[in-house]
Amino acid sequence: MATQTLISEAEYLSTPYESPTPDYVEGVVVERTMPNNEHSRTQAQLITALHPIPHLYLRPELRVRVAATQYRIADLIVYADTEPTDLVPEQIPLVVIEIVSPDDFHEDVMTKLAAYESWGVPNVWLVDPGLRRFSVYHEGSLTAVPFFHLPERGLRIELGAILR
Repeated sequence: MATQTLISEAEYLSTPYESPTPDYVEGVVVERTMPNNEHSRTQAQLITALHPIPHLYLRPELRVRVAATQYRIADLIVYADTEPTDLVPEQIPLVVIEIVSPDDFHEDVMTKLAAYESWGVPNVWLVDPGLRRFSVYHEGSLTAVPFFHLPERGLRIELGAILR
């Protein structure tokens, strides 16, 4: 069994990391997988689809504090109505979107999605470019969907528009 070195929250926040910046969970620096071209293209397509919607503030690769001893780097965070101003925002976003990379482990992805839901994020979405699938996370389960939508915002993102 590998030994993990615990570091303080202050040390994590002040350390410059090479890309991709790791997550921080209860004193442990948790490496994230390196995104590939398809991951990056998917992220760009999502930003393009969301950008025209008024009063939405998009933040790719943003570090957020999801619990007292837990920081996550989300692939894309969508804030509504109030733009975040803190370096590490603690305000709960409207949507968090994770994009699966080829080296991601299912258990790690599910743990991260659960952290967002526990934080209070009302819309936790997963995009899997490899499987060409959109999923919505809720109460420990993923449900495949043909589109993401926020009816109150007039938003509907079709699978085919993002994953060609």
